[in-house]
Amino acid sequence: MPINKQLRGLEMEHACLRDPRHGFEPDGRYGFIRYLEHGVPSALVRWHYHAEYELHLICASSGKVFVGDYIGQFGPGHLVLTGPRVPHNWVSLDTPPDGIKLRDMVIQFNHAPLEQMAAAIPEMKAVMPLLARARYGIEFFNFSDAARERFARIRDSAGLPRFIEFLSLMGELAASGDYQLLSTVPMQASDDDAALARINDAVDFIVQNLSSQFSMQDLAHHLGMSERMFTRFFRSATGNSFTDFVNRLRINRACQLLMETERYVTNICYDAGFNNVANFNRRFLAFKGMTPKQFRQQASGRFGA
Repeated sequence: MPINKQLRGLEMEHACLRDPRHGFEPDGRYGFIRYLEHGVPSALVRWHYHAEYELHLICASSGKVFVGDYIGQFGPGHLVLTGPRVPHNWVSLDTPPDGIKLRDMVIQFNHAPLEQMAAAIPEMKAVMPLLARARYGIEFFNFSDAARERFARIRDSAGLPRFIEFLSLMGELAASGDYQLLSTVPMQASDDDAALARINDAVDFIVQNLSSQFSMQDLAHHLGMSERMFTRFFRSATGNSFTDFVNRLRINRACQLLMETERYVTNICYDAGFNNVANFNRRFLAFKGMTPKQFRQQASGRFGA
Protein backbone atom coordinates (compact mmCIF):
# COMPACT_ATOMS: atom_id res chain seq x y z
CA MET A 1 0.00 0.00 0.00
CA PRO A 2 1.39 3.50 -0.83
CA ILE A 3 2.91 5.48 2.02
CA ASN A 4 0.73 8.17 3.56
CA LYS A 5 2.43 11.36 2.33
CA GLN A 6 1.06 13.28 5.31
CA LEU A 7 3.28 11.20 7.57
CA ARG A 8 6.44 10.80 5.53
CA GLY A 9 7.82 12.06 2.25
CA LEU A 10 10.80 13.40 0.36
CA GLU A 11 12.79 15.78 2.57
CA MET A 12 15.15 18.62 1.68
CA GLU A 13 18.30 18.48 3.81
CA HIS A 14 18.97 22.07 4.84
CA ALA A 15 22.33 23.20 6.18
CA CYS A 16 20.73 24.15 9.50
CA LEU A 17 19.79 20.49 10.05
CA ARG A 18 23.37 19.19 9.72
CA ASP A 19 23.97 18.71 13.40
CA PRO A 20 27.42 17.45 14.49
CA ARG A 21 25.60 15.12 16.90
CA HIS A 22 24.49 13.15 13.83
CA GLY A 23 28.03 12.82 12.50
CA PHE A 24 28.47 16.00 10.45
CA GLU A 25 31.66 18.00 10.80
CA PRO A 26 30.95 21.23 12.72
CA ASP A 27 31.16 24.62 11.06
CA GLY A 28 34.73 25.86 11.02
CA ARG A 29 36.16 22.35 10.77
CA TYR A 30 35.70 22.09 7.01
CA GLY A 31 35.97 24.27 3.92
CA PHE A 32 34.85 23.20 0.45
CA ILE A 33 34.65 19.50 1.41
CA ARG A 34 32.45 18.36 4.29
CA TYR A 35 32.83 14.90 5.77
CA LEU A 36 30.09 12.89 7.49
CA GLU A 37 29.94 9.43 9.00
CA HIS A 38 27.17 7.66 10.88
CA GLY A 39 25.82 4.28 11.85
CA VAL A 40 22.33 2.81 12.06
CA PRO A 41 19.85 3.52 13.40
CA SER A 42 20.25 7.21 12.52
CA ALA A 43 17.98 10.17 11.87
CA LEU A 44 19.92 10.61 8.62
CA VAL A 45 18.56 7.38 7.13
CA ARG A 46 15.61 8.81 5.23
CA TRP A 47 14.40 9.59 1.70
CA HIS A 48 15.96 13.02 1.09
CA TYR A 49 17.93 15.27 -1.23
CA HIS A 50 20.23 18.29 -0.97
CA ALA A 51 22.01 20.89 -3.08
CA GLU A 52 25.43 19.23 -2.87
CA TYR A 53 27.02 16.28 -4.60
CA GLU A 54 27.43 13.32 -2.27
CA LEU A 55 29.98 10.52 -2.49
CA HIS A 56 28.63 7.74 -0.30
CA LEU A 57 30.49 4.63 0.87
CA ILE A 58 28.79 1.81 2.79
CA CYS A 59 31.12 0.21 5.35
CA ALA A 60 28.78 -2.35 6.92
CA SER A 61 25.36 -4.00 6.53
CA SER A 62 23.26 -4.71 3.45
CA GLY A 63 19.82 -3.77 2.21
CA LYS A 64 17.99 -1.70 -0.39
CA VAL A 65 19.37 1.43 -2.05
CA PHE A 66 17.11 4.06 -3.63
CA VAL A 67 18.62 6.69 -5.97
CA GLY A 68 16.15 8.67 -8.05
CA ASP A 69 13.96 6.03 -9.66
CA TYR A 70 16.53 3.27 -9.10
CA ILE A 71 15.98 0.43 -6.62
CA GLY A 72 18.82 -2.01 -6.00
CA GLN A 73 20.81 -3.95 -3.46
CA PHE A 74 23.77 -2.71 -1.44
CA GLY A 75 26.39 -4.27 0.79
CA PRO A 76 29.77 -3.35 2.31
CA GLY A 77 31.90 -1.49 -0.22
CA HIS A 78 28.92 -0.02 -2.10
CA LEU A 79 30.17 3.33 -3.51
CA VAL A 80 27.80 5.85 -5.13
CA LEU A 81 28.11 9.45 -6.32
CA THR A 82 24.84 11.40 -6.43
CA GLY A 83 24.41 14.83 -7.96
CA PRO A 84 22.62 17.90 -6.61
CA ARG A 85 18.96 17.36 -5.72
CA VAL A 86 18.97 13.66 -6.58
CA PRO A 87 16.78 11.87 -3.96
CA HIS A 88 18.45 8.94 -2.23
CA ASN A 89 18.36 6.61 0.75
CA TRP A 90 20.05 3.43 1.98
CA VAL A 91 17.83 1.18 4.11
CA SER A 92 19.61 -1.62 6.01
CA LEU A 93 17.70 -4.87 6.31
CA ASP A 94 20.11 -6.71 8.61
CA THR A 95 20.73 -4.29 11.49
CA PRO A 96 21.53 -6.13 14.76
CA PRO A 97 19.59 -5.20 17.93
CA ASP A 98 22.44 -3.02 19.22
CA GLY A 99 22.82 -1.22 15.88
CA ILE A 100 25.91 -0.56 13.77
CA LYS A 101 28.41 2.09 14.85
CA LEU A 102 29.82 2.93 11.40
CA ARG A 103 27.73 2.18 8.32
CA ASP A 104 28.24 5.25 6.13
CA MET A 105 31.24 7.38 5.18
CA VAL A 106 30.13 10.44 3.18
CA ILE A 107 31.75 13.38 1.40
CA GLN A 108 29.66 16.38 0.32
CA PHE A 109 30.76 19.22 -1.97
CA ASN A 110 29.29 21.95 -4.19
CA HIS A 111 29.40 22.35 -7.95
CA ALA A 112 30.31 26.00 -8.53
CA PRO A 113 33.94 25.94 -7.24
CA LEU A 114 34.80 22.93 -9.42
CA GLU A 115 33.18 24.51 -12.47
CA GLN A 116 35.17 27.69 -11.89
CA MET A 117 38.37 25.69 -11.52
CA ALA A 118 37.66 23.78 -14.73
CA ALA A 119 37.29 27.09 -16.58
CA ALA A 120 40.74 28.19 -15.38
CA ILE A 121 42.67 24.91 -15.05
CA PRO A 122 42.67 22.55 -18.07
CA GLU A 123 43.40 19.48 -15.95
CA MET A 124 40.14 19.96 -14.04
CA LYS A 125 38.06 19.54 -17.19
CA ALA A 126 38.48 15.76 -16.88
CA VAL A 127 36.23 15.79 -13.81
CA MET A 128 33.30 17.60 -15.42
CA PRO A 129 31.86 14.62 -17.36
CA LEU A 130 31.86 12.68 -14.07
CA LEU A 131 29.81 15.44 -12.43
CA ALA A 132 27.39 15.46 -15.38
CA ARG A 133 26.81 11.71 -14.97
CA ALA A 134 26.31 12.15 -11.22
CA ARG A 135 23.01 13.90 -11.86
CA TYR A 136 21.59 10.42 -12.31
CA GLY A 137 23.62 8.58 -9.67
CA ILE A 138 26.74 6.48 -10.38
CA GLU A 139 27.67 3.23 -8.67
CA PHE A 140 31.39 2.35 -8.88
CA PHE A 141 32.75 -1.18 -8.76
CA ASN A 142 36.05 -2.71 -7.56
CA PHE A 143 37.05 0.50 -5.82
CA SER A 144 35.82 0.10 -2.26
CA ASP A 145 39.14 -0.60 -0.51
CA ALA A 146 40.91 2.31 -2.18
CA ALA A 147 37.89 4.53 -1.55
CA ARG A 148 37.82 3.72 2.16
CA GLU A 149 41.49 4.66 2.49
CA ARG A 150 40.85 7.94 0.66
CA PHE A 151 37.78 8.70 2.79
CA ALA A 152 39.79 8.11 5.96
CA ARG A 153 42.58 10.41 4.81
CA ILE A 154 40.05 13.11 3.90
CA ARG A 155 38.38 12.68 7.30
CA ASP A 156 41.71 12.99 9.14
CA SER A 157 43.06 15.98 7.20
CA ALA A 158 42.11 19.61 6.67
CA GLY A 159 42.95 22.53 4.44
CA LEU A 160 45.08 21.98 1.36
CA PRO A 161 46.07 18.35 2.19
CA ARG A 162 42.37 17.45 2.34
CA PHE A 163 41.67 19.18 -0.95
CA ILE A 164 44.57 17.35 -2.62
CA GLU A 165 43.22 14.00 -1.38
CA PHE A 166 39.78 14.93 -2.68
CA LEU A 167 41.09 15.87 -6.13
CA SER A 168 43.06 12.62 -6.34
CA LEU A 169 39.93 10.64 -5.49
CA MET A 170 37.81 12.52 -8.04
CA GLY A 171 40.49 12.01 -10.68
CA GLU A 172 40.49 8.26 -10.07
CA LEU A 173 36.70 8.08 -10.27
CA ALA A 174 36.65 10.20 -13.44
CA ALA A 175 39.13 7.80 -15.05
CA SER A 176 37.22 4.68 -13.99
CA GLY A 177 35.18 2.83 -16.57
CA ASP A 178 33.86 0.31 -14.05
CA TYR A 179 30.54 1.88 -13.11
CA GLN A 180 26.81 1.87 -13.81
CA LEU A 181 24.31 4.72 -14.01
CA LEU A 182 21.44 4.32 -11.60
CA SER A 183 18.62 6.52 -12.84
CA THR A 184 17.83 8.08 -16.23
CA VAL A 185 20.27 8.41 -19.15
CA PRO A 186 22.59 11.44 -18.97
CA MET A 187 23.96 13.52 -21.83
CA GLN A 188 27.54 12.77 -22.79
CA ALA A 189 29.96 15.64 -22.29
CA SER A 190 30.64 17.72 -25.37
CA ASP A 191 33.10 20.53 -26.06
CA ASP A 192 30.96 21.61 -29.02
CA ASP A 193 28.69 24.36 -27.68
CA ALA A 194 26.46 24.31 -30.77
CA ALA A 195 25.98 20.53 -30.57
CA LEU A 196 25.34 20.73 -26.83
CA ALA A 197 22.72 23.44 -27.35
CA ARG A 198 21.05 21.36 -30.04
CA ILE A 199 20.87 18.18 -27.98
CA ASN A 200 19.56 20.19 -25.02
CA ASP A 201 16.87 21.54 -27.35
CA ALA A 202 16.04 17.97 -28.40
CA VAL A 203 15.79 16.75 -24.82
CA ASP A 204 13.65 19.76 -23.86
CA PHE A 205 11.29 18.92 -26.72
CA ILE A 206 11.04 15.29 -25.58
CA VAL A 207 10.43 16.24 -21.95
CA GLN A 208 7.81 18.86 -22.80
CA ASN A 209 5.93 16.42 -25.06
CA LEU A 210 6.56 13.23 -23.11
CA SER A 211 2.90 12.53 -22.33
CA SER A 212 1.80 13.03 -25.95
CA GLN A 213 2.52 11.07 -29.11
CA PHE A 214 5.31 12.37 -31.35
CA SER A 215 7.69 10.79 -33.83
CA MET A 216 11.37 11.00 -34.60
CA GLN A 217 10.35 12.84 -37.76
CA ASP A 218 8.61 15.49 -35.62
CA LEU A 219 11.73 16.04 -33.54
CA ALA A 220 14.08 16.04 -36.54
CA HIS A 221 11.86 18.66 -38.19
CA HIS A 222 11.89 20.71 -34.96
CA LEU A 223 15.70 20.74 -35.08
CA GLY A 224 15.87 21.42 -38.80
CA MET A 225 17.57 18.10 -39.58
CA SER A 226 16.89 15.15 -41.85
CA GLU A 227 15.86 11.93 -40.08
CA ARG A 228 19.09 10.23 -41.15
CA MET A 229 21.25 13.05 -39.84
CA PHE A 230 19.21 13.25 -36.63
CA THR A 231 19.57 9.49 -35.99
CA ARG A 232 23.38 9.67 -36.12
CA PHE A 233 23.50 12.91 -34.14
CA PHE A 234 21.19 11.73 -31.37
CA ARG A 235 22.97 8.41 -30.82
CA SER A 236 26.36 10.15 -30.78
CA ALA A 237 25.17 12.74 -28.24
CA THR A 238 23.24 10.47 -25.87
CA GLY A 239 24.61 6.99 -26.47
CA ASN A 240 21.04 5.79 -27.14
CA SER A 241 18.66 5.47 -30.01
CA PHE A 242 15.77 7.92 -30.11
CA THR A 243 13.24 5.18 -29.24
CA ASP A 244 15.24 3.82 -26.30
CA PHE A 245 15.84 7.30 -24.92
CA VAL A 246 12.15 8.27 -25.08
CA ASN A 247 11.10 4.98 -23.52
CA ARG A 248 13.63 5.42 -20.70
CA LEU A 249 12.34 8.90 -19.93
CA ARG A 250 8.76 7.68 -20.01
CA ILE A 251 9.57 4.80 -17.69
CA ASN A 252 11.35 7.25 -15.38
CA ARG A 253 8.26 9.46 -15.38
CA ALA A 254 6.12 6.42 -14.58
CA CYS A 255 8.46 5.56 -11.70
CA GLN A 256 8.07 9.04 -10.25
CA LEU A 257 4.28 8.77 -10.44
CA LEU A 258 4.32 5.30 -8.89
CA MET A 259 6.51 6.54 -6.03
CA GLU A 260 4.86 9.88 -5.31
CA THR A 261 1.15 9.37 -6.16
CA GLU A 262 -1.57 6.81 -5.59
CA ARG A 263 -2.83 6.87 -9.19
CA TYR A 264 -3.79 3.58 -10.77
CA VAL A 265 -1.12 1.90 -12.88
CA THR A 266 -3.41 2.08 -15.92
CA ASN A 267 -3.69 5.86 -15.58
CA ILE A 268 0.06 6.22 -15.03
CA CYS A 269 0.67 4.31 -18.26
CA TYR A 270 -1.09 7.03 -20.27
CA ASP A 271 0.23 9.91 -18.12
CA ALA A 272 3.78 8.77 -18.93
CA GLY A 273 3.11 8.78 -22.69
CA PHE A 274 2.42 5.11 -23.44
CA ASN A 275 -0.69 4.36 -25.49
CA ASN A 276 -0.90 0.65 -24.70
CA VAL A 277 -0.94 -0.91 -21.23
CA ALA A 278 0.57 -4.21 -22.41
CA ASN A 279 3.45 -2.37 -24.09
CA PHE A 280 3.95 -0.24 -20.96
CA ASN A 281 4.14 -3.31 -18.72
CA ARG A 282 6.55 -5.02 -21.11
CA ARG A 283 8.84 -1.97 -21.37
CA PHE A 284 8.73 -1.39 -17.62
CA LEU A 285 9.74 -4.98 -16.91
CA ALA A 286 12.58 -4.77 -19.43
CA PHE A 287 14.01 -1.55 -17.99
CA LYS A 288 13.38 -2.06 -14.27
CA GLY A 289 13.41 -5.84 -13.91
CA MET A 290 10.03 -5.83 -12.15
CA THR A 291 6.40 -4.92 -12.80
CA PRO A 292 5.00 -1.45 -12.03
CA LYS A 293 3.09 -2.92 -9.06
CA GLN A 294 6.24 -4.57 -7.67
CA PHE A 295 8.16 -1.32 -8.15
CA ARG A 296 5.56 0.63 -6.16
CA GLN A 297 5.61 -1.94 -3.36
CA GLN A 298 9.41 -1.90 -3.12
CA ALA A 299 9.61 1.89 -3.48
CA SER A 300 7.61 2.33 -0.27
CA GLY A 301 10.76 1.11 1.51
CA ARG A 302 12.69 4.27 0.56
CA PHE A 303 11.36 5.91 3.71
CA GLY A 304 12.97 3.26 5.92
CA ALA A 305 11.35 1.15 8.57
